[in-house]
Amino acid sequence: MSELTESPKRYTILLVDDSSDIIVLMGRLLKDAYRIKNATDGEKALKIASSEDPPDLILLDVMMPGMDGYEVCRLLKEDPKTAKIPVIFLTAKSDVEDEKRGFELGAVDYITKPISAPILLARIKNHILLKDSRDYLIDKNSFLEHEIARRTQQVVEIQDVTMIAMGSLAETRDSETGNHIRRTQQYVKMLAMKLKDNPRFKLFLTDENIDLLYKSAPLHDIGKVGVPDNILLKPGKLTPKEFEIMEKHTTYGRDAIIAAENRLESPASFLTFAREIAYSHQEKWDGSGYPEGLSGDDIPISARLMAVADVYDALITRRVYKKPFPHELSVDMIKNGYATHFDPDVVDAFIEIEKELYEVAKKFH
Repeated sequence: MSELTESPKRYTILLVDDSSDIIVLMGRLLKDAYRIKNATDGEKALKIASSEDPPDLILLDVMMPGMDGYEVCRLLKEDPKTAKIPVIFLTAKSDVEDEKRGFELGAVDYITKPISAPILLARIKNHILLKDSRDYLIDKNSFLEHEIARRTQQVVEIQDVTMIAMGSLAETRDSETGNHIRRTQQYVKMLAMKLKDNPRFKLFLTDENIDLLYKSAPLHDIGKVGVPDNILLKPGKLTPKEFEIMEKHTTYGRDAIIAAENRLESPASFLTFAREIAYSHQEKWDGSGYPEGLSGDDIPISARLMAVADVYDALITRRVYKKPFPHELSVDMIKNGYATHFDPDVVDAFIEIEKELYEVAKKFH
């Protein structure tokens, strides 16, 4: 607070009184310590208070012709531009009810005439210091809120870049799947948006979770970095032993993400959905998938969405082991997985937006 008391600023006081004698008297008392502005009626006082150079404090008489001091105070406090200017009533009205009314209207003090100069000067000084302290705290809080928002955004951007970069590691192992993570990101988000009002998904598919699903989708195949090239890039059909090794990519992905979560020391990290997707997107609705053979609603919703998105993209794009299938044939193959490979409601959503999904596929070809 020493910075406030040592400030060279010369504070401004607005004197509002219909008596020119009082204004002259008060001006003489205050001129050595403060800049003075005068108003002999309420209208002029309000105009000065809301100007580009407002006063730091207002000394306000109650009994004035036309608009009285109480009405002036009420209007000052109703206007956001002048509401924070401290008002001290200077008046001959000494009844308790008058004083109570002044405070209820928002005045910071109520001084009755005749005025004691030392008391008035002390109260003016104290209220200006209080206003400065309050303004300082407001400015400080505003700065801190802005700084928190800025740093939070930085953290979010780092999270986004981290997930994209990690997801790209798997994609670089197989150049023929170019833009696969971009396409599947979009598919997952579009399916989620379509299902957000479905009673089965409504509580889970909040806007926040949909955004996080979109960001998490690129990590679905991160575990493929642990699969040998001779299996990952094999142009022909995998042997049972090779497929057993390929299946482990779900566990590799989950374990890598768990290791990252452990570093964060947070049980509810932003990687939760990424972990679910990486580990469970190869599960099937009828329980015939891997790695755990989960079925139905035991499969995380995030993984059910990813399963449709991933298979659709694998069907319509060239892979080392196959040529791309036409969109129409790919849609039919997804339909054939209804309630066997895929959650039936997710397939229904897929069918409703399949044309929009195909547009995304072409955009990120």
